[in-house]
Amino acid sequence: MTGTPADGAAPLSARAPVFTADFRSTTQWVAGRSWAYPNGGPTNTGDNKLDYLVADPSYSRTGTFRATRRPDGKWNAGLLTTEGSEEAFMVRTGDVLESRVRLPSELGAWPAIWTWRDGGNEIDVFEYHPDNPDLLELSNHVKGGSRYHRDSAITPGGWIDLKVEFGTRSVVWWVNGTRVFADRRGVGRNWRAYLIVNLSVCAGRYHPAPDPGVSQMSYAVEYLRVHRP
Repeated sequence: MTGTPADGAAPLSARAPVFTADFRSTTQWVAGRSWAYPNGGPTNTGDNKLDYLVADPSYSRTGTFRATRRPDGKWNAGLLTTEGSEEAFMVRTGDVLESRVRLPSELGAWPAIWTWRDGGNEIDVFEYHPDNPDLLELSNHVKGGSRYHRDSAITPGGWIDLKVEFGTRSVVWWVNGTRVFADRRGVGRNWRAYLIVNLSVCAGRYHPAPDPGVSQMSYAVEYLRVHRP
């Protein structure tokens, strides 16, 4: 399947699941560092983030990704990536990723599921900011293309189902079972990238920073699976 906008994804029942996330697994996931951050972290202030990545398993390995305020004004934050892990799993062209997440409620929260390799190869399965309570950001940074998807079913603290097909000629997103965006750009034939799941914290340039009285925030990932033709 080439992933053209006229096509839907092949039924998942016809695809072999090649990856089922076990966030507790130290062979699947590395916690608290990512080469998507300068020098692998722990901070990325150039992207207007207050994150200070930590490997503490309570911040990510339960499937609930947490952030807590630090005395220095930054936030300890949870991130998991397959990059650098023993299994080193990568999604590739034609794969379909599906996940179910509970969105955060606190201003400043910036949850995301995305891909990364060698300084790029980034597809954002989703990004969310509670100051835009009904909006998901869906982006292809490989070949360009993005959509601000609004839906009354998207709410702070609410659950959403996500599915993305990384097609050769189009990346296609589904939200709560409805196809909402086909970018008509795709990722090309030989694309591959590692997975990242994390909770960032906004520093205030593009979205509001956390309210002064807020000291913690979280979002949950119930499951994450990747299917391959």
